[in-house]
Amino acid sequence: MDSHQDTNPDTYKLNAELATEAITRFINEEVTKIGFSRGIISLSGGVDSAVVAFLSVRALGAENTYGVALPYRTNDPSSLTDAKAVADALGIPLTKVDIGPMVDAYFAAFPEADHIRRGNVMARMRMIVLYDLSKVYQALVIGTSNKTEALIGYTTLWGDMAAALWPLGDIYKTEVRTLARYLGVPEPIITKPPTAGLWEGQTDEGELGITYAEIDAILVELVDKRVPKEVLPEHGFDREKVEQVYELMRASQFKRRMPLLPKVSTRSINHDFKYKRDWGR
Repeated sequence: MDSHQDTNPDTYKLNAELATEAITRFINEEVTKIGFSRGIISLSGGVDSAVVAFLSVRALGAENTYGVALPYRTNDPSSLTDAKAVADALGIPLTKVDIGPMVDAYFAAFPEADHIRRGNVMARMRMIVLYDLSKVYQALVIGTSNKTEALIGYTTLWGDMAAALWPLGDIYKTEVRTLARYLGVPEPIITKPPTAGLWEGQTDEGELGITYAEIDAILVELVDKRVPKEVLPEHGFDREKVEQVYELMRASQFKRRMPLLPKVSTRSINHDFKYKRDWGR
């Protein structure tokens, strides 16, 4: 499989216009039907949060969309610059909150903590701030995770996964770029290396050891087409990379489920106590 291949004729024929219409309607309906009119988004300077911001402005209006930048001292300064560029382009307010003092105060008690622990705390601290500000602005938290991240577990539970809505939850990372260009997201944001900004020099593909183009091509076969992983090498896919993606997906299943509970009463949450998905006002 060519690691530089960015698209596949059968895989990435995203209808950007149709997807934009569907997601815009989704955001508007899901926010307003439970009594909200505003959304709040963590703007990282990356393409995912930029696309969600552009879609949210279409759905709710610039006056009802709030951006929050949550930098840490090891972040690339361009991330904040790009977040501001998105906010300025859309005409939405951008609140900057430096999470450094909060994160550093915690790890003062655990100086031996490695970069994984520190990254997880940073992701969860960002969500603490975002949810606090959501109360201030009476705005629903709109998440920025995409389908690729969710399927391989490349998200922090109760960190960047925490949100009321995932507008990009059914859009692969490779497709997000297509959507970004259709929406008019600045090109430098679209082409910059994806990073969660969890430590200095960190990039998603560098940490994973595989490109998003390769991951998405494999996920489409495994998930959308339901092709057994054993068959994919016969179709030209690298066996080790197929196993890697499959194992990432298998091992992260716990992140995609509601918290489990034992059934001991007559009506248990998630077992019996069920109402319509859109049970709102």
